[in-house]
Amino acid sequence: MELATFGRGMLMGLAVAAPVGPIGLMCIQRTLQDGRIYGLVTGLGAATADTFYGLVAAFGLTFISSFFLQQQVWIALLGGLYLCFLGLRILRSAPPDVAVKNEHGSLLQAYGSTFLLTLTNPVTILSFVAIFAGTGLAQSEDSYLEAALLVLGVFCGSAAWWLLLSGGVSLIRDRFNARAMVWVNRLSGAIIIAFGIVALARLVTGLATS
Repeated sequence: MELATFGRGMLMGLAVAAPVGPIGLMCIQRTLQDGRIYGLVTGLGAATADTFYGLVAAFGLTFISSFFLQQQVWIALLGGLYLCFLGLRILRSAPPDVAVKNEHGSLLQAYGSTFLLTLTNPVTILSFVAIFAGTGLAQSEDSYLEAALLVLGVFCGSAAWWLLLSGGVSLIRDRFNARAMVWVNRLSGAIIIAFGIVALARLVTGLATS
């Protein structure tokens, strides 16, 4: 039973992490430019935020989930602006031979940027609430161990996806010269900016219709 519960949690983590979005693009771009460890740490920031939301959903911490949902307008605004900022920063980033002369951003910055970015997406917590509700977890002490195993599985599943993605991309990293990386940075940055603009447009549309 415990192994099956953990396995369900891993599938949840994979399902939430795998769809390609701004975090996936950032993981790919940082792996190509700075190396596998930077790509992995970028993904682990998102995995930690996913685990936090999974924890909130699994243990029924309604006062935390209510806060995030009540402030979702401001959170969505900050998330959209942050996406635009990160996209612009990536778009203007130097190719590897120049970036080595400057210093790479710290691993803590790589981790923190995606952790905060994932936290600013209120849809994440709604996804986990729906997923955990579907598991039939009862809000009782008897379910605490099951909830803990699910949350641990969520982190492991999400982390496994980022390990696979950064590891896979690192295998082709040597094929990208400085000129190719300039275009990778430009394309990744432009797409991430587009994600930010779409998020802001949805926010404005939602406010206008409410």
